[in-house]
Amino acid sequence: MVANGDEPLKPAGDSDAESDEAYGLRRLNQRDVEEIYRRHRRFLRGKTGGARANLSLTDISYLDLTGLDFTNAEMNGARLFRTKLRGASLSCANLFAADLREADLCGADLCRVDLRGACLRGADLSAAQVVDADLRDGMMLKPGRSGELKAVTYDNRSTDGSRAFMRAANLSHSKMANSFVVQTDLTDTILRNVKLMRADLSHSNLTGANLEGADLTDAIFTGAIFRGAILTSAILNNTKLDSADLSGALFDVASLAKADTSGAKLPRSLESLDSELGQILAAHLLWIDTGGKSGRRADLSSVDLTGQDLSRVNLAAAELEGAVLKGADLSGSILTMARMPFADMREVKLAGADLRGANLMRATLIHADLSNCRGGPVDLRGATIQQWPTTLEHARLIGATLSGGGFPKAVLIKANFGRAKLTDLDLSGADLRDADFTGAVLTGVNFGGADLRGTRGLSKDEEWSRAES
Repeated sequence: MVANGDEPLKPAGDSDAESDEAYGLRRLNQRDVEEIYRRHRRFLRGKTGGARANLSLTDISYLDLTGLDFTNAEMNGARLFRTKLRGASLSCANLFAADLREADLCGADLCRVDLRGACLRGADLSAAQVVDADLRDGMMLKPGRSGELKAVTYDNRSTDGSRAFMRAANLSHSKMANSFVVQTDLTDTILRNVKLMRADLSHSNLTGANLEGADLTDAIFTGAIFRGAILTSAILNNTKLDSADLSGALFDVASLAKADTSGAKLPRSLESLDSELGQILAAHLLWIDTGGKSGRRADLSSVDLTGQDLSRVNLAAAELEGAVLKGADLSGSILTMARMPFADMREVKLAGADLRGANLMRATLIHADLSNCRGGPVDLRGATIQQWPTTLEHARLIGATLSGGGFPKAVLIKANFGRAKLTDLDLSGADLRDADFTGAVLTGVNFGGADLRGTRGLSKDEEWSRAES
C-alpha cells in the first residue's frame, strides 16, 4: 500500500522517535525499487548495465515485491514493515538487522539468508524455504547525531521472531541461537539439525514439527506445544520443556532425561493407571455389549503401550489419543470409531484390523503393517444416515505396508506415504489432497473418484489410472 503512488505509509504505531530520519533510512517508492530490480536482474544474468541491488538502510515498507528475484541483494538494516514478498527469492541475500515485522514472506526462498538481528515479529513465513539461514542474535550499529554509535533495533529487541507464522516452513540446518521466537506458529515446520541453543520459543506451537537432530541446548520451550513433533536425535541438554505438551511426540528417552520436563505432558506408564490393562479392556467390552449402560469406556490416552499384545481385542470407540503403541500387536483388533490422533504407532501390527471410522489424524505409522485393514466409513443412523470416514489426515505412513483391504472415502489430506508399499489397495473416493507418495511402490491401487489435487510422487501411470477411473 503506497500513499499517492509515491511515499510509503508510516507503519502503525511508529513514533517520531522511530522516524526514518532518526534511523537514517532513505525512503524509496515502488518505482524506485522497480528500477533497482531491473538493474539487479541484469546483474544476475551477467548482462551489461546490471548492478547488484543495494537496499541497505532504506525504507521500502508496504511495497509490493511479490515474486521478485532479489537473490544476493544487500538489504541490511532495511525496513520492510508489511512489505509483500510472497514467493520472492531472497536466497543468499543480506538482511542483517532488517525490519521484517508483519511482512508477507509466504512461500519465499530465504535459503542461506543472513537474518542475524532481523525482526520478524508477526511476519508470515508459511511454506517458506529458510534452509541454512542465519537467524542468530545480532546488532547493527550506526553513528548517532553526536557521532556516538547507536544500535538499530525495533521496539528494543533484535532477532525477534515472536508471533511469527512459520507453518510448514523449512528451516533445516538454520542457525537460531539466542533468537527470540515466543508464541510463534511453527506447525509442521522442518527444523532438522537446526541450531537453537539458548533460543526462547516459549508458548510456541510446534505441532508436527520435525526437530530431528536439532541442538536445543539451554533453549527455552516453556509451555510450548510439541504434539506429534519429532525430537529423535535432538540434543536436549538443559532444555526447558516445563509445562510443555509432548503428547504423541517422538523422542529419545535418554536425551529427554537431560531436559527440564517439570509439569510437561508426557506418556503415562501402565503402572500409573487406576486398574490393570486386562481389567480396563474387560470393562470396555462390557461397555460396548451393554450400549454404555454398564462397564466403562477405555481411556488409554497418552499411555505407553509399547510392545503390548492387543491382537483381536475390541477397542471400538476407545480413547487412545497420543498413546504410545510402538511395536504393539493390534492384528485383527476392532478399532471402529476409536480416537487415536497423535498416536505413536511405529512398527505396529495392524494386519486385518477394523479401522472403519477411526480417527488417526497425525498418527505416526512409520513401518507399520496395515495389510488387509478395513478403513471404510461407518454409517451413523439418526434422523438421517451420515457416513463417518476413517481419518488419517497428516498421518506419517512412511515405509508402511498397505496390501489388500482399503480406505475408501477416507480423509488422507497431507498424509505421507513416502517409500510405502501399496498393493491391491482400495482408495476410491478418498480425499488425498496434498498427500505425498514420493518413493512409494504402488501396484493395483484403486484411485477411482479420489481427490488427488496437489499430490506428490505419483507417476504418469498413476495419473493415467486416475484419468481413466
